[in-house]
Amino acid sequence: MDSHGRPLVHGVSDAALDFIRFCYRRRRVGWPELYDEMCAVASRGIYRGWGFRELGEHGIAFGLTEMPGMARLVAIVAGEESERRGRLTVGVPDHVPARIEGSEEAAEDSRQPRVLIGAAG
Repeated sequence: MDSHGRPLVHGVSDAALDFIRFCYRRRRVGWPELYDEMCAVASRGIYRGWGFRELGEHGIAFGLTEMPGMARLVAIVAGEESERRGRLTVGVPDHVPARIEGSEEAAEDSRQPRVLIGAAG
C-alpha cells in the first residue's frame, strides 16, 4: 500500500493510474467499454498529449497480452472512484427556497409531486 492506502501496482506509474482515472471520469463505464475510451484518448493524445508510446513508458500497454493486467488496473481505479464518490456529500444551503410543484393540484393529480430547489414560491 502507498501512503494514500492504495495498493501498489508494479510497473505502473501514478501518471498511468491518473490516465485511467481521466478516462473513467470522461465516461463512467466498466471493462471492456473503458478500454475503448482509453484507446480513443490515447489515439488523440487527449491526456497530456500522450499517445500509445508515452503511455507505454508509464506502464500502460494496449496489446492483447496486457489486457488482463489492464482490466485489473481499471477495477482498482473504478473501485477508488466509487469510494470517492460515496464520500462526497451534496448539501442544500438553508437559504435556498424549495416548494413542491403542483402542491395545489396534488389532490386532483395522481402524479408524484417534484421538489424544485431554488424555485420561487
